[in-house]
Amino acid sequence: MRSGGHKRRLLFVAAALGCLAVAGVATATITLPAKVLFSRVATPSAGPPRPIGFYAKGCLAGADPLPLDGPHWQVMRLSRNRHWGVPALVSYIEKLSDAASKIGWNGLLVGDMSQPRGGPMPTGHASHQIGLDVDLWFTPMPNYTLTADQRETMGATSLLIPGKLQVDPNKWSPVFGRLLEQATSFPEVDRIFVSPAIKKELCETGGTDTAWLRKLRPWPGHDDHFHVRLACPAGVAGCDEQDPPPPGDGCDASLDAWFKPPPPPPAHPVKPKPPPPPITLADLPKACTDVLDQGNTPGTTEAASMPLPRVRPTAN
Repeated sequence: MRSGGHKRRLLFVAAALGCLAVAGVATATITLPAKVLFSRVATPSAGPPRPIGFYAKGCLAGADPLPLDGPHWQVMRLSRNRHWGVPALVSYIEKLSDAASKIGWNGLLVGDMSQPRGGPMPTGHASHQIGLDVDLWFTPMPNYTLTADQRETMGATSLLIPGKLQVDPNKWSPVFGRLLEQATSFPEVDRIFVSPAIKKELCETGGTDTAWLRKLRPWPGHDDHFHVRLACPAGVAGCDEQDPPPPGDGCDASLDAWFKPPPPPPAHPVKPKPPPPPITLADLPKACTDVLDQGNTPGTTEAASMPLPRVRPTAN
């Protein structure tokens, strides 16, 4: 009798410890930053593609990958595993790359899209979470296939004078304006972020037809690439639209404000506000928990499982 009671107590303790362990894992999932959880997953979820939530607080179900190489594009930074999006984004890149090749642009170098299941990223972006954003470099694609190492180490070229919010006339060319106008021309494009200096240059040199400039939104940090954002696909529930850009071409006081000198420092030092806490899974739409958990086998974000770039002859 004593032996049986002892065994039952041991089984009870083991069961209790098991419950605590499961609860500990669940608690860790809830409290860990979402950028850690989503960056650990190397494959997309199953099911139909669906952007969930907002561009800067959401996730992506059923993502499609952009092929690493196309006739007029190459994907950069393969180790990040951020070449995923909704089908409309993949199609947009393919269409733009083809159209751009006909206006003097050799091809697109594609930066970050989204992670396999979207969500916050550990580095680089607040948005790009729902498969509707892509960074495209202002550096044209070379006429040969870059190696995996070159795609990691090659840098994008800024179009600004170093240390100034001003376009460098030695780097600027009308082809950049043609590329951006072409990029805005597709109806699925909601807006495109560029440096305020690039927007100003186009406002001053764009001629009389400036309606397309409405979609170009000035934002710092976009001097070596432009950030395309598509609108939520029609009929997709749970995708939160962004307010449309204001009417007009944006070549107005709202643009001028970027070039005003900063205000003088306060007479008395002000204690800086602490940074906001990182987004957790609990902060995202509830559907993102299912997206993250579906067939979730932790993987690596390294490019080892992805196809290697095709080899073309090196240019002379």
